Amino acid sequence: MVALPLLGAAILLLFGRRTDRWGHLLGVVMSLGAFAVAVAAFIQLLGLPEAQRRQGVRLYEFIPGLADMGLLIDPLSISFALLITGVGSLIHIYSIGYMSHDPGRRRFFAYLNLFVAAMLLLVLADNYVVLFVGWEGVGLASYLLIGFWQFKPTAAAAAKKAFIVNRVGDFGLLIAIFTIWTTFGSVAFNELTGGAVDGAISSGAASQGTITAVGLLLLLGACGKSAQLPLQSWLLDAMEGPTPVSALIHAATMVTAGVYLVVRSGAFFEAAPTAQLVVTIVGVATLLAGAIIGCAKDDIKKGLAGSTMSQIGYMMLGAGLGPVGYAFAIAHLIAHGFFKANMFLGAGSVMHAMNDEVDMRKYGGLFSVMKVTAATFMIGYLAIIGFPLLSGYFTKDGIIETAMEHNQILGWLAVVGAGITGFYMSRMVFMTFFGKRRWADDAHPHESPSVMTVPLILLSIGSVFLGAFLILDNRLMRFLAPAVGLPEHLPGFHPFSVPGLTTLALVAVGVVYAWFRYGAAEVPRVAPRGSFLTTFARRDLYGDALNEALFMRPGQWLARFAVFFDNRGIDGLVNGLAAGIGGTSGRLRRIQTGYVRSYALSILFGAAVVVGALLYVGNM
Repeated sequence: MVALPLLGAAILLLFGRRTDRWGHLLGVVMSLGAFAVAVAAFIQLLGLPEAQRRQGVRLYEFIPGLADMGLLIDPLSISFALLITGVGSLIHIYSIGYMSHDPGRRRFFAYLNLFVAAMLLLVLADNYVVLFVGWEGVGLASYLLIGFWQFKPTAAAAAKKAFIVNRVGDFGLLIAIFTIWTTFGSVAFNELTGGAVDGAISSGAASQGTITAVGLLLLLGACGKSAQLPLQSWLLDAMEGPTPVSALIHAATMVTAGVYLVVRSGAFFEAAPTAQLVVTIVGVATLLAGAIIGCAKDDIKKGLAGSTMSQIGYMMLGAGLGPVGYAFAIAHLIAHGFFKANMFLGAGSVMHAMNDEVDMRKYGGLFSVMKVTAATFMIGYLAIIGFPLLSGYFTKDGIIETAMEHNQILGWLAVVGAGITGFYMSRMVFMTFFGKRRWADDAHPHESPSVMTVPLILLSIGSVFLGAFLILDNRLMRFLAPAVGLPEHLPGFHPFSVPGLTTLALVAVGVVYAWFRYGAAEVPRVAPRGSFLTTFARRDLYGDALNEALFMRPGQWLARFAVFFDNRGIDGLVNGLAAGIGGTSGRLRRIQTGYVRSYALSILFGAAVVVGALLYVGNM
């Protein structure tokens, strides 16, 4: 699985322009090959007894005495592998049409293959050190893809921003790995089970504070990759990359890595209730922040990016609720991979037809000319708002109901987030596909070619059926049990519960309100100024301003002080000493006149001083 896309990336990068004519096809074949291997591994895993569904594959000794390069095939890792390679392959196929006229298409597919390989290494790793290699590989690939059109200053800046912000989270993950190693003497997942962590606490080998610190540091790493508060600022800027990159990052790869890390590290969080509570708080805060941001974005891709923040927040909320929440979080992650990839690629199809225009205020009435794109996008829209019987209805409601059982405040805040989701996603659909046509004079929208629409159709099918398949009869929860454990009491699905009905009611209110604002009413081509809250949301809740005030400005002042101290202090001392010696030498040099009479007079004067000193000492 890992080697095929990695080999594809190597061939396309090393052989350069000689592969331009067929490089995109090689990239697709390598991704599909990895998907075939993942399916074969999944089938083989299903054929094993439940107790044997954790198979390790040792490759070689990586760091002697610390970690082997090894892979772990279990229900959790294979679920992610199927999502990464399956949805990733559809994005590869779509990219053939989307990037058909780009001169760097071969390089683009090389980076896509590299992204898939790095993400597979991350989720298939059998220890934290190998996971970190894949973790950094994902960071590199995202930097290359977000900044793919590096001739655009905004794209280059967005790539650097994503890379730097993620370094903050990576620092937390590194410290967590160091702490795990020094405390337990191992970084292997098989040895860091719940029993091992509880045993270390009871024996005194690890304190409760240490386990809590490990959990919080792991969460910091997860916040970086999954764009959770307070490390979310890079995600919306990442829309500067080509649209298939946005689909890959938001649906199948990068932003899911943080959720995977929290679920894989469940033993630490279950032993540290404080860290577990912080995970749920971060999840709820982010799901609300992302939803509010999505309400005010006119850029269709940035609106979807705010939606991703929000939906990953739901997954984080579920991941902080223990074994019951793990299954709902992973189910929502898998379903989200389908409907979010569907909508991002649908947005790319709209952009492809509208001369790369991203402003929804310049769309309108596209349903009549792009029926396949519109229909598939709307299926994804219905799934994400939790329309009954579609994927999001089962997965997101499961998270909300589980949250209600653990903490009523967090649960009701998640319900509010669902209502806001109904509004901003409906706003996006109405502004794009319905209402009056607001196209530019040179726009001639048309349906995309089949190489782009077929992936949309396949993703929309998953958006309809996947949630019910995973949730009903606790199918995914039972499947994941060998990897994350099984709760004492299996939850049932309660479609007519108070939280469920309230969620549906709030979503309906959001949809109706969006219709009156953006469906029935005329949408101005120029965005009105709006209230303070609108400006607050348009500016991403002032996240960039906060980072600038807390970190960038003090960093500039520190740098300027360091330069001043270096120039005037360190260099001043060294240069001053050198100048003093040089000046003194210059003055002493004048004594060397070359005249013998001057030297004789100097000797006479010196001799007189010596004699006088001797006479003085002798008389004492």
